[in-house]
Amino acid sequence: MAFSSSSTDQVTRRARILTGHLNQLTTSYSSLSLERSVCLEYSPAEISEKINFDTEEMRKLLDDHNFDDRDWLFGLLMQSKLFCPKTSGGKVFVTPDFNQSKEQQREVTMKRIEYLLDRGVFNGWLTKTGVEAEKRKFALLDVIGIYDHSLAIKVGVHFFLWGGAIQFFGTKRHHDKWLKDTENYVVKGCFGMTELGHGSNVRGIETITTYDKNTREFVINTPCESAQKYWIGGLANHATHTVAFSQLYIDGVNQGVHAFIVQVRDADGNVCPNIRVADCGHKIGLNGVDNGRIWFDNVRIPRESLLNSVADVSPDGQYLSAIKDPDQRFAAFLAPLTSGRVTISVSSIYQSKIGLAIALRYSLTRRAFSVSPNGPEVLLLDYPSHQRRLLPLLAKTCAMSFGANYLKRMYINRTPQANKTIHVVSSAFKAAFTWHNMRTLQECREACGGQGLKTENRMGHLKSEYDVQSTFEGDNHVLMQQVSKALIAEYIAAQKRKKPFKGLGLEHMNDPCPVIPAELTSSILRSINFQMDIFFLRERDLLHRFASEVSQLQAQGESKENAFMLTYQTAEDLAKAFTERSVLQTFVEAEVAVSDGALKSVFGLLRSMYALISIEEDISFLRYGYLSPDKDAAVRKEVTKLCSELRPHTLSVVKSLGIPDAFLSPIAFDWVAANTWSPAQQ
Repeated sequence: MAFSSSSTDQVTRRARILTGHLNQLTTSYSSLSLERSVCLEYSPAEISEKINFDTEEMRKLLDDHNFDDRDWLFGLLMQSKLFCPKTSGGKVFVTPDFNQSKEQQREVTMKRIEYLLDRGVFNGWLTKTGVEAEKRKFALLDVIGIYDHSLAIKVGVHFFLWGGAIQFFGTKRHHDKWLKDTENYVVKGCFGMTELGHGSNVRGIETITTYDKNTREFVINTPCESAQKYWIGGLANHATHTVAFSQLYIDGVNQGVHAFIVQVRDADGNVCPNIRVADCGHKIGLNGVDNGRIWFDNVRIPRESLLNSVADVSPDGQYLSAIKDPDQRFAAFLAPLTSGRVTISVSSIYQSKIGLAIALRYSLTRRAFSVSPNGPEVLLLDYPSHQRRLLPLLAKTCAMSFGANYLKRMYINRTPQANKTIHVVSSAFKAAFTWHNMRTLQECREACGGQGLKTENRMGHLKSEYDVQSTFEGDNHVLMQQVSKALIAEYIAAQKRKKPFKGLGLEHMNDPCPVIPAELTSSILRSINFQMDIFFLRERDLLHRFASEVSQLQAQGESKENAFMLTYQTAEDLAKAFTERSVLQTFVEAEVAVSDGALKSVFGLLRSMYALISIEEDISFLRYGYLSPDKDAAVRKEVTKLCSELRPHTLSVVKSLGIPDAFLSPIAFDWVAANTWSPAQQ
C-alpha cells in the first residue's frame, strides 16, 4: 500500500513530538532524589498495652485446678523433637506437622503416647481413685488437647471410653484383669458402639450376641453391612481389644444393649480369627487417629467377657439384673458417654481460647489504613468493627470456661443422685460450646486475613480438626432436644406433685415471674439482677410454651413422640435458654468470689458482655415479647459501649487464658520476622 507525502509528514511530526516528551520525562526523573520509604516494623503489644489486673489470678480462676501439673506437662511437650518444635520470628512454637501423611500422623501419635507414658503422665489415670486423681487426669488431658486434638482423642478413647466402660460397666474381676494393663498400654483399647446404620440412636444398633449354654460362651455376629462398627477410634492400626456394644438375645428374647470385651488383635498385631477390620480412610481432621470399621463373624468370647455391673448371664443361661426396667437398664449403659461430653465441652473452650489469643494478639500489632491524610495506620483492634467481631466472643469464651469448670467439678464429685443433672448439663454444654468454638475459630480465621489460612497459624486447621465435635458423642441438635425433654419431664412432674421445682437450676420457676423495667438504662442493663431476671423470664416462658404445644398436639391425637418432633424449634429455643442461663449463673458465682477490685471490674464487663450479646443474638427476646424493639436497640447500643470499654483490657485477658506462647502461632507475635526471607526457606 502506498502512502501519500502528507501522511508521511504527519507520522514524522508525531514521532518528533513523542521524542520530545520522552526526553523531558527522562530529564525530570533523573533530577529526582530517591528516598527510602519507612517500612512497617513489629512492635510487641506489651509495649503499648497496659496490664490492668493480676493475670495469673484470672488464669487460676479460668483453669480452676492443677496449675503446676499443667505447667509441668507443657514443659514436657516442649522438650522433645517428637512434638515438632519450630523456631519462627525468634520464638519456639510447638505444634504437630500436618504436612505428614495420614499414616505418618498415626504413627507419631502413638510414639507421643509412649513418650508421655514413659514420663509418668498417665500414672493413676485408672488405678487411683478420688477427687485429686480425677482432677489431675482432667488437667493433663486439657494440656494434651491444647497441643493436638488427635493425641487427645487417641488418649481419651483409650482411658475414658474403653477404660471408663470397664470401670463403670465391669465388676472386680474386670477391674483386676484390665485396668492396670490399660493404664500401662499393655492393652490398647477402643470403644465399639457406633455402627454404619446407627450413631446417635444407640438403642437401635444391629450387632447381635447370643449365649451358648454348652460352651458357656457368647457368640457375637454382624448380621448385615449396616451393623458394621464404624468410626472406632484406635481400631484401624493399634487396638488390641474393644468394648463391643450389642443386642443380647437370651433364649430368643432381646434383653437390649449390653457391652462385651472382645480381643481384636493378638500380641503380634495380627487381627484375630473371625474378625474383619478396615480403615475409615482420610478425614478432614483428626488424621492422627486411626478410625476403623469392624465385622464380627460368629466370634466366640468367654462368658466372663460380659461387663456385668448392670446385668449378668449365669452359666446355665439365666439373664440376671437388679434393674428390671429396660429403659433404666439402657440408660445405665450410656454412662461413659457422659465423660466424653464433659471432656469435649472443656476442650472446645480451650480451642476458642487459642484462636482468640492468636487473633487478638495479631490485631494488637497489625495496622491497616489511615483515618487522616499522611496519618499513621490504625491498629486492627482500634476499629470498632473489629472489636465487635472478637470481643463478644472473648467474653463468651470466658463465660463458657466457668461453665465448663462447673460441669467438670460436678462430674468429678458425682453421686448417683447427680447423674441426671450431669447428663442434662453435659448435653447442653457440649452442643453449645462446640457450636461456639466453630463460630469463634471461623471469625478468628477471617480476622487474621490471609495469615489465617496458613496451617502454622493454627486457626484454619483447628476448624477442620474440631468440626467433628458437633456430631460425635451425640449430634448437637439431638442433644439439645434431649435437654428440652428432660426439662419438660421436670415440669410435668412438678405439676403432678404440686410441689416446687427442685434441680436443674429450675428453682427460679417457684418465684414470681420477673418484671422487666420500663426503661433500660446502662446501669440496669449491666446489673446482675436484670440479666438473671431476663434469662429466667425467657426460660420459664419457653418451658411453659413447650409444654403447652406438646399437650395441644397430644390432645389432637398425636403421639408423645410425634408431638416432640413437631415442636423441635421451641425445644431448641428452650434448650438454648437453659444453657445460657446456666452459664450466666456460673459466671456470676465466679465474679462474686473475686475480691481484687481491678479484676472484679473486668469480670463485670465480661459478664455483662456475655449476657447482653446473648440477648442481642437470640431472636426469642423479640419474637416472644420479652423485649420491645426499643429495648432491644438499647441492648445493642450497650454491647458497642462494652466493646470500647473492654478494648484496653484485651491483652490482660488474653494473657490470662492459660495458653503458653509456644502453643500459639507466629502471627501472635513478631509476624514480620516470622516471614523474613532466608535461604533456608528456598
